[in-house]
Amino acid sequence: MKKLISIIGTTGIGKTKLAIELAKHFGTEIISCDSRQFFREMKIGTATPSAEELAEVPHHFIGNLSVQDYYSIGQFEKDAIQKIENLFTRHDVVILVGGSMMYEKAVIEGLNELPEANEENQQKLETIFREEGIEALQKILENLDPEYFNIVDRDNPRRLFRAIDIIWQTGKTYTENISEQVKKRDFEVIRIGIEAPRETIYERINLRVDKMLEQGLAEEVKSLLPYRNLISLRTVGYTELFKYFDGEWMLDFAVEEIKKNSRRFAKRQLTWYRKETDIHWVNFENSVQESLSLLSNLNIKPKNQ
Repeated sequence: MKKLISIIGTTGIGKTKLAIELAKHFGTEIISCDSRQFFREMKIGTATPSAEELAEVPHHFIGNLSVQDYYSIGQFEKDAIQKIENLFTRHDVVILVGGSMMYEKAVIEGLNELPEANEENQQKLETIFREEGIEALQKILENLDPEYFNIVDRDNPRRLFRAIDIIWQTGKTYTENISEQVKKRDFEVIRIGIEAPRETIYERINLRVDKMLEQGLAEEVKSLLPYRNLISLRTVGYTELFKYFDGEWMLDFAVEEIKKNSRRFAKRQLTWYRKETDIHWVNFENSVQESLSLLSNLNIKPKNQ
């Protein structure tokens, strides 16, 4: 059976490096399931792999869209599975990598057949968002489904709209709606998670944000001001700097907010992964060697070995 190796872990933990090393070891290609790296105009703020890294191994679903494109998780599932099946005609192993938990789930398990968006609900939620702000939507979801609220990207209004709409339509929590595996995949999934002490994760996030600023994050965000209301740009690293350019926040404060919100996202990732029982954990300091040893023990080796 063909093998899909899925590399997961919190933001800034070293997933890209491990994915590239494993892809080189197996002579294969990488599928990204990082929903923010789809957009070509957001390279710096999403920590997209560098040109050198992208040249080392073929990558798919990185910089393939514009922020002006609409792209749903359902479309991604369909496109990713098609690409994986195509790669399996040439490779026994394919690497999946990314910290977008629902996008990984869509690939390895399939999406539940959830109802289409209800226009009346959407308009109602849009009015709440416009008049009362995102905090009002967060409160609604927290009351309806505290479990999903703990892991959702709660600063992304599209995620909140979708979950609340589904709950209102089905009368079941969003967690219940997405809990069952719906599509049996015809490949085996091996999930490798990179772990580190929480203080190390937070320290790496802080350093990563500083590096993004050195690379020109502020200039990247400034160039996107005309598109600031697009859903794709309502995300950490961009919303905070938009407030700086509006004169609402000082730059130092905006930077601290980016770090804080990135740490919050990492905490939600940890909450999500902690519930999973099929993850093989490796240490961030030795992730490549531990992963290769693990895969060798599972008898997953390159063709020539």
